[in-house]
Amino acid sequence: MNNSKKKELLDWIKSIVVAFVFVVAMRTFIFSPISVDGASMMPTYEDGDRVIVNKISKQISGIERFDVIVFEAPIGKDYIKRVIGLPGDHVAYKDDTLYINDEPLEEPYLDLYKEQLPDNGSLTQDFTLQSLTGYSTIPEGYLFVLGDNRSNSIDSRFPSVGLVPMEKVLGIANVRFYPFDSLGIVK
Repeated sequence: MNNSKKKELLDWIKSIVVAFVFVVAMRTFIFSPISVDGASMMPTYEDGDRVIVNKISKQISGIERFDVIVFEAPIGKDYIKRVIGLPGDHVAYKDDTLYINDEPLEEPYLDLYKEQLPDNGSLTQDFTLQSLTGYSTIPEGYLFVLGDNRSNSIDSRFPSVGLVPMEKVLGIANVRFYPFDSLGIVK
């Protein structure tokens, strides 16, 4: 092999290694794709939707109430849920209304489900944070999360998930890239 071919081959190898390192760094530190598994976030996310988990936004802007996050669940897989309660919050549900620190809050992402309820039924059963976790307010470093499909979601209401430690949060999931007809930013 002559020197010019060796140099060209070496340049290709360098380019491939740099591209590989770049992709690994992007997936590790900035974003990664995940597939939604199950119906717990319907209608916001459907089973099989593909979303981008933005890992950097949780460090830059922080996690806010109603963000959809992906976190490492204690049962060995990643979950996607909506942040309802932040550290210091008292969370309660009464008569299908969310109360944060005794103030009622609107949840427009649930409107579609509430419209479909027969006989003005209840989408979310009554509870208080204390009745579920033993805490009157969410401790520092933890989040309270719920799935949008309240009747079909394993979330902070269940001891197997409970309050989510901030260090288990992988990132915010607000971009759907598949199916293509639903491509875009999700609120």
